[in-house]
Amino acid sequence: MRRSEINRHLREAIEFLAANRFALPAWADWSPAEWERLGPEGDEIRDCRLGWDITDFGSGDFEKCGLILFTIRNGHPTDSRYPKTYCEKVMVVGEGQMTPMHFHWQKREDIIVRAGGDLAVQLYNAGPDERLSDDDVTVSLDGIVKTVPAGTTIRLSPGESITLSPRQYHKFWGEPGRGRVLVGEVSAVNDDERDNRFLEPVGRFPEVEEDEPPLRLLCFEYPRGRRTTGG
Repeated sequence: MRRSEINRHLREAIEFLAANRFALPAWADWSPAEWERLGPEGDEIRDCRLGWDITDFGSGDFEKCGLILFTIRNGHPTDSRYPKTYCEKVMVVGEGQMTPMHFHWQKREDIIVRAGGDLAVQLYNAGPDERLSDDDVTVSLDGIVKTVPAGTTIRLSPGESITLSPRQYHKFWGEPGRGRVLVGEVSAVNDDERDNRFLEPVGRFPEVEEDEPPLRLLCFEYPRGRRTTGG
């Protein structure tokens, strides 16, 4: 993705969050120079990949297949310095913008529509071969258990949520004609390197083509800053 494209989408997301009165930590607005000055006291942000995250999943067409996320808090799957067992994110999903079909081996997550339009979530179980199963899918919708046929699409309006268990395939998108969607995620620790199983191969983090300075650094771009021995 070009940096200019990333910057444009981030500006739109920042405006959308502000319009819906969703406040982020102060460091969400830091410049690259401010990140350069941050020492090892900021390693939780760096190591747990908190902050801005944007991806087109390698599609080359962000509006059709992409996602903007901001990770507010997260533990670490292997580093005992970060013992949090939970993660919280906010996501911005465009109309008709899809996050591809995937499941998590370990993570259980609640997807919560906080504001804006409606979110469509299509569901399957993973079979023993990690392909789509024809078995019915059982999920919790705001604490109410529901069993639906494989391939069912659940539509969530603001205030509604779905709990997704490990090995439950799901893809989601903003319902066309309903506006951009502000989505929350509350889950176990997020591990993008080891706990995502996409049905078809995708690129999770984009290669960035630098055609202008970054508006914000993404969660995989932080400089290490001043380091101490063994830090």
